[in-house]
Amino acid sequence: MSNAVFNPPVAMNEPILSYAPGSPEREELQKTVAEFRSQQKDIPMFINGKEVRTGNKVSMHPPYDHKHNLGSYHKGDKSHVQEAINAALAARQSWADLPWEQRASVFLKAAELAAGPYRQKLNAATMLAQSKNAFQAEIDSACEYIDFLRYNVEFMRQIYAEQPESSEGVWNRLEYRPLEGFIFAITPFNFTAIAGNLTASPAMMGNTVVWKPANTQVYSAWVIMEILREAGLPAGVINLVYTAGPDAGEVVFNHPDFAGLHFTGSTAIFQNMWKTIGNNIETYKSYPRIVGETGGKDFIVAHESANAKEVATAIIRGSFEFQGQKCSAASRAYIPSTMWEEVKGYVLADLKSIKMGSPEDFSNFVNAVIDEKAFNSITAYIDDAKAAPNAEIIAGGGYDKSVGYFIEPTVILVKDPKYTTMCEEIFGPVISIFVYDEADFEATLQLVDDNSYALTGAIFAKDRHVVNHMCKVLENAAGNFYINDKPTGAVVGQQPFGGARKSGTNDKAGAMQNLMRWVSSRTMKETFVPAKDYRYPFLGE
Repeated sequence: MSNAVFNPPVAMNEPILSYAPGSPEREELQKTVAEFRSQQKDIPMFINGKEVRTGNKVSMHPPYDHKHNLGSYHKGDKSHVQEAINAALAARQSWADLPWEQRASVFLKAAELAAGPYRQKLNAATMLAQSKNAFQAEIDSACEYIDFLRYNVEFMRQIYAEQPESSEGVWNRLEYRPLEGFIFAITPFNFTAIAGNLTASPAMMGNTVVWKPANTQVYSAWVIMEILREAGLPAGVINLVYTAGPDAGEVVFNHPDFAGLHFTGSTAIFQNMWKTIGNNIETYKSYPRIVGETGGKDFIVAHESANAKEVATAIIRGSFEFQGQKCSAASRAYIPSTMWEEVKGYVLADLKSIKMGSPEDFSNFVNAVIDEKAFNSITAYIDDAKAAPNAEIIAGGGYDKSVGYFIEPTVILVKDPKYTTMCEEIFGPVISIFVYDEADFEATLQLVDDNSYALTGAIFAKDRHVVNHMCKVLENAAGNFYINDKPTGAVVGQQPFGGARKSGTNDKAGAMQNLMRWVSSRTMKETFVPAKDYRYPFLGE
């Protein structure tokens, strides 16, 4: 039995390896990528601690080399979703009853496995199936995933330690119970770490989970499941299924024990699920917790006091790392006319030096977008801009899907600040820039706020009064706000991530408040000497 208050190892951010030429990590990663590329994986679902193969195989291909076969995963149907729910419910009580430090140990071990023997397996799977270069894979599938696991254990300890005051003769306590039912986690293609966190954070707090990853992220999802299995995660705690979204939703959202949704994906899908949950609200035993992060139309705003080179670098890194497929990626910028020519010169010079191609070639900064559907959607915006009278492509604009889904980093200069690409989320290597007259600074800030999904945004200025003013005017324009930096790259434990408005519920992944969403607190008052007379002193003669 536990008869001590335990302090877990102090959470620290995982160091980012450089992968510089000649480094041991570069050699190990290249070897692992070559090994994985030479194999054809047979990836099952994982339900109640068992591998499940249906024979209904779906092949996997690198987005940058779509003719190459990485293997297949076994697609499931509604019956497998029901099996996963049954397994989660069967495992729920024993997992919830396990002392918190035992649950923590599973995920702390998973963090060590991810930092050590599985590091390059996670990175290689992410590079091959999600077309991330070595650095983007390292900061995501290795470091951020490890950070989520370590910091969430620390946040869990803090939550359990938070207790109310007690008056004389009374002991007040707070008990943090897991939710009554199962959690449904739907995870995106673009961040392996997000997939790992959306499943682990509810499970860490004693919940059991049904997990549906994006089809294009199945490869790295399976590596995560391998890590959790080796870490000792009990059967039924996290159940991994590969089914069509509507099939999974039909089973999950009509189940009385549905207790919570942890989601990252598109705004339209999230809103539709919210409507479905609302329409079914009388079905459930409790009100489900809905936690979602959906995306953004993320911005960079430069004031005339800003440094042009810093602004240009933020545009390049913020817009084109991982082909702009980050929900935090900069996709619109507002530059004063006084510095535009200088900023443009730096941006165009940088773009000339950027190489695009396979992530297996470490000299490539830009790689392929995730699949043909994304390719067609992004290039449609580019084609429209080519024909639009109020837009001009000043860099990029080319694309080719003959070998992989490659789209050049594209810069669109717009005359209309409400042109389509300034307002709609593109989720690709495209940034639109509006050059404003410095006399219209206030009106420009209002434009930024009016078009904001409210996920991330960046401002550039040297004048501290201007910085303060921009922070106030754009108070609700971004949940993650950057001053003189690009709007991407939130670090767990340093910048909790999430936005409001249509970008999500702002429950801040990588923070204690996210974990609070996966518990239901019970207040307990114990009176040591109970009253034996109903009469209060005021009743006296």
